[in-house]
Amino acid sequence: MYPHIRNRRLRHSEAIRNLVRETHISPNDFLVPLFVVEGKGVKEEIASMPNYYRFSLDLLKDEVNQLWSLGLKGVLLFVKVPDNLKDNKGTEALNAEGLMQRAIKTVKDTCPEMLVMTDVAMDPYSSYGHDGIVANGMIVNDETNTVLAEMALSHAKAGADFVAPSDMMDGRIRAIREVLEQEGFHHTGIMSYSAKYASAFYGPFRDALDSAPVDLQDIPKDKQSYQMDPANRDEAIKETLMDIEEGADIVMVKPGLCYLDIVRDIRNAVDVPVAVYQVSGEYAMLKAAAEKGWLDHDAVMLEQVTAIKRAGAHMIASYFAKDVVKLIS
Repeated sequence: MYPHIRNRRLRHSEAIRNLVRETHISPNDFLVPLFVVEGKGVKEEIASMPNYYRFSLDLLKDEVNQLWSLGLKGVLLFVKVPDNLKDNKGTEALNAEGLMQRAIKTVKDTCPEMLVMTDVAMDPYSSYGHDGIVANGMIVNDETNTVLAEMALSHAKAGADFVAPSDMMDGRIRAIREVLEQEGFHHTGIMSYSAKYASAFYGPFRDALDSAPVDLQDIPKDKQSYQMDPANRDEAIKETLMDIEEGADIVMVKPGLCYLDIVRDIRNAVDVPVAVYQVSGEYAMLKAAAEKGWLDHDAVMLEQVTAIKRAGAHMIASYFAKDVVKLIS
């Protein structure tokens, strides 16, 4: 009881604050999203994501080497597919010499110990910008799962350590796991986007990959028929437990800051690692506010990633990863 107990004694100096700190941030906490494009010598800044870039394969090597030198040991690959290779069935996604498959090989050839995770979803390959096959004005589920499973298998064959299905189709984890097992890829892991919400925070990411749903008659204008309703909480637990039962090794919550209650709920409910994706809109908001001088960029950045880890994340996919690691080093 006060005054015998004074909580401020444990805040009196930086030394004591460091000793009693409950949540610590290190390079091992991060996955680094990387955007890959065709061409040579390409390093394109994404307009809505300042200081973040698309890389051609030759410059991807340099970026991977830099990440490893900073202590960052995991990447999450995404590709920007040329429009002429897009169709409604994601045919290019299964090309053994496609951009994703070559990107996987490039990272592994450059830095064999780097953990490579890959985005498994149809939207970068879809002429409609959806995560599934469109038929009769709907996103069809089971036919999409067949494509996703074959896509995941092609990534495994190219050398991916983990595949990361981000589509939110029902049953896709089981479909992917079964194909991987049948083909002998017993050690290829699955990081499932288990609680992926139909969020308004994804805009800059869709700019980065040119993967927004198209505005055409009889085509769904958004992804609300498969991504989760932001108003729902209990549903996240149901989705996540089903993915684990189907074979997910890691589960993910996406986005981050607005869903920290979901992160904690899931962390309390499961016994597998929990990932959080700190998404493009979260990145862009801070960059814009800092540019205006309204927020201290580095202080808020650290506070955000600390909050995500404190909520229960074992790992964070973040566009801030390099900035954070440079700062804490």
